[in-house]
Amino acid sequence: MEFFVNCNSATLAPYTTPLDKEKAAHLYRRLGFSASNTTIESAIGQNAGTLVDTLVDQALAAPPLAAPLWANWTNADYPADDDARRQVRREQLREIRAGYGNQMLTNNLRERLSFFWSNHVVTQLSVYDCNTFLFEYLECLQRNAIGNFRTLISEVGLTSAMLYYLDGAFNNGNNPNENYARELYELFTLGDGNGYTEEDIVETAKALTGYVERGEVGCTKVTFRADRFDPGPKTILGQTGNWGYDDVIEILFTQRQNEIATFICTKLYEYFVHPDSNDASGNAQTIISGLAATFVSSNFELAPVLRQLFKSQHFFDDTAIGVIIKSPFDLYLNFTKETDFGYTDDLIINMLDACEMIGQEVFEPVDVAGWQRDRQWINTNYIIGRWLTMEVFIDLHFQEDDEKFRALAMDLVGGDTGNPEVVTRAFVDKFTPKGLLTEQDFLNAVDAFKTDDVPNEYYSPDYVAGGLGYWSLSVSMEAPNQVRQLLRYLSRQPEFQLK
Repeated sequence: MEFFVNCNSATLAPYTTPLDKEKAAHLYRRLGFSASNTTIESAIGQNAGTLVDTLVDQALAAPPLAAPLWANWTNADYPADDDARRQVRREQLREIRAGYGNQMLTNNLRERLSFFWSNHVVTQLSVYDCNTFLFEYLECLQRNAIGNFRTLISEVGLTSAMLYYLDGAFNNGNNPNENYARELYELFTLGDGNGYTEEDIVETAKALTGYVERGEVGCTKVTFRADRFDPGPKTILGQTGNWGYDDVIEILFTQRQNEIATFICTKLYEYFVHPDSNDASGNAQTIISGLAATFVSSNFELAPVLRQLFKSQHFFDDTAIGVIIKSPFDLYLNFTKETDFGYTDDLIINMLDACEMIGQEVFEPVDVAGWQRDRQWINTNYIIGRWLTMEVFIDLHFQEDDEKFRALAMDLVGGDTGNPEVVTRAFVDKFTPKGLLTEQDFLNAVDAFKTDDVPNEYYSPDYVAGGLGYWSLSVSMEAPNQVRQLLRYLSRQPEFQLK
């Protein structure tokens, strides 16, 4: 696998060239989990700024996951029998996994961002072990995914999932716990060692005390107890007073706005544009500085920053295309949307299970710092797992309805053809961001499509003169299986792993 150096010298000036197919596909791969051929075709010729505004507006308007019937359950609402209780909990978790998976396949940018934030303000379900807390946390991320970052930080810190995960639920005034205060600065807003001291952490922990009322029954929402709050003066980022939770947020976003903006815009840049923000030319830092200025001037609203980035020449530069390694979620969800083969809740659950096998378990980032992405997804075990599981999903679709493979090929080609190179080129263009590396790699893909089931002489050279020859995509009985074999072959290529 080749890893890419960031050579992008383009600016934040608007990209004004009408979108071609490659640029449109790039936009949908980055802002969502890719798109069908129909969606990409409809984007060709559009103005990038207009389409980006549409996608951002859709993200702003998308409703969060509907509250399940059990959204406010405590442990007292579950069956008393241990086996029955475990079964109900499994069914609840399946419901929320399937529901969220459906939204990732539907909501484009909003769900791309909610998933991004779940890997930024991290919790782990296995630690707090409560489905109602998971729903509250997920709903918070969705509501604030493309809203105000300050509001996101303020609200997520008081979700029961976060209060349990980083020990806020045990942060008493007479015995402060520093875990959340440390991660608030180090991982969530400022970056490691940037603009705060150890004393700031100690004092902030005192200001965050009191959210320790856990109820008499497990899985009860955590609330504030005034008698467990530290009422003394605290000095935080140079400001002294009897500060509480809201004061911490106010002080942080007032005293360190530039540091916050730069840290968050760096993370957004590395996620949406290129994993290398420390390029040799320094241009990435110039881009980040421009985004950070917009972030501060818009009072930490995310939409203006994302509109500026996604409309820019920098985002659409050729050097930004195909330089990010697909996460497991990208791998399966992109394929699902790109083929437009359809999906069920069962398929979504199967894909989420496969993600877990190759390093990305939904609602369970590896630690408080989250998945480090990109190179982390590629090692000997994971790459083999990616190949084998992709082939399983391709074969499942084939067993369900092999004719949809022919239909996909006809859609990508734009009709019938008797030329295997035309079919292969259409699939390479669809499923790899910038094609295969060499002409020989392409010819190898053509050979994979031809298969041994069809004698080579059936591909008549008369096609060049206008005839369809012996073999035809629209009628040859071998065609669906050939498409399957081509997809299986492409899914093992390095270029398929990129977006």
